[in-house]
Amino acid sequence: MAESSHSSSFTREQDDRNNAALFDRVPPHDDNAEMAVLGGMLMSKDAIGEVSQMISPADFYQPNHQTIYNAIIDLFSKSEPADVVLVANKLNDDGTLEKVGGSDYLHSLVASVPTAANATYYAKIVHDAAILRQVIAAGTRIAQLGFSAEGSQAEDVVNLAQSEVYEMGAGKVRQDYAPISEVVNDALTQIDEIQKGNIQKGVPTGFRDIDDVTQGLQPGQMIVVAGRPAMGKSTLGIDFARAASLHHGLTTIVFSLEMSKVELAQRIISAETDIPLAAMRRPEDVTIERWNTLNQFYSRLNNAPLFIDDSPNMSLMEIRAKCRRLKQTNDLKLVVIDYLQLMSSGKQIESRQQEVSEFSRALKLLAKELEVPVVALSQLNRGPEMRNDKKPQLSDLRESGSIEQDADVVFLVHRPDFYDKEDRPGEADIIMAKHRNGPTDTFHLAFRGANSRFQDMPQDFSQGV
Repeated sequence: MAESSHSSSFTREQDDRNNAALFDRVPPHDDNAEMAVLGGMLMSKDAIGEVSQMISPADFYQPNHQTIYNAIIDLFSKSEPADVVLVANKLNDDGTLEKVGGSDYLHSLVASVPTAANATYYAKIVHDAAILRQVIAAGTRIAQLGFSAEGSQAEDVVNLAQSEVYEMGAGKVRQDYAPISEVVNDALTQIDEIQKGNIQKGVPTGFRDIDDVTQGLQPGQMIVVAGRPAMGKSTLGIDFARAASLHHGLTTIVFSLEMSKVELAQRIISAETDIPLAAMRRPEDVTIERWNTLNQFYSRLNNAPLFIDDSPNMSLMEIRAKCRRLKQTNDLKLVVIDYLQLMSSGKQIESRQQEVSEFSRALKLLAKELEVPVVALSQLNRGPEMRNDKKPQLSDLRESGSIEQDADVVFLVHRPDFYDKEDRPGEADIIMAKHRNGPTDTFHLAFRGANSRFQDMPQDFSQGV
């Protein structure tokens, strides 16, 4: 026993020595490549344009090189020449010329390269070294998380570690605060790009009026679709997924915690082919014509970017990991989760309300991290059934007020004929009870239950009194 304890102590000491040796080393960088990049930029405005698309100031290891690069980019962005003399003048005006080595150092940068033609080659070397430094920094943060965490925090540490690696793989730079002038400039640029038609609208829902009000489901938003059981919330969620993936080619994943993959596939087939769901379960109803329709639909599905996951007891950590992987491999554009109250955290939580609150917040953060809309389906409590008109309200969201708080958009599904067959049969109200970035509204859709889908009402439709 004593020998084992001595052995583990020796191993720990060896690990500590290895770690110390590792972190004492100079991070990867190439001063000559950094000098060559800046020299090429000082010689040619074409080199500035190409290099600025490849690297950022943070990619330079030497602080004086970061300062020089910023000065060159500042002049270039104002459509001014950026030669040695003008860059020296700008640095002098900023009070940083002597800090970077003076005019002589700028001249030495130009002298270090015979031609500006190889600037992009050196820029790649600089960028690759920066990525390796990010790997080391992320690894260090992950190691610190592991050492400082309690046992109960293990899942949180894994999630943070995945997030670190995802950001690095996606080429994201960790950004903190920014001055208001920069933020407003970014916002104005985006408005200009939207007006020019260079930026597409959000992910289309497939419904005319909903898309008109929302301009599509926006990246970074959490959209909640809520309703009482059998009201059609799953159908609406799948309608959004079908519109995005099958009709607009946008990669979509549906996490189905309630239905199996085959059940979900049958609903999608019915909605897309107009073959009633019930007919697919009776052999005599699948005629030769319907088989032809099914085969044509199947051939159309080839390479369709729709993914379905019906793994049982799906945990929040699994969902996040799978979404991150799909974002990197298939440029994920939409996530649909059916439904929120069936998710599990896999750990001890004081109350179910607290657990659902945690899911809600995490899904909002996931939407922001991956820059995709996340559609979370949710149950409503019995509140609507206590009212005379049976209409759902935002306060009916089950088990957690934080769903209402975290959501950017909340759709409540209401079908009057569910309670009274004579009350507007075949019609549905999709009540937009919350819209963080615009007006709320109520959308009138037709409900085609036999084909498991909603669809737009005719343009000239006016709702009866």
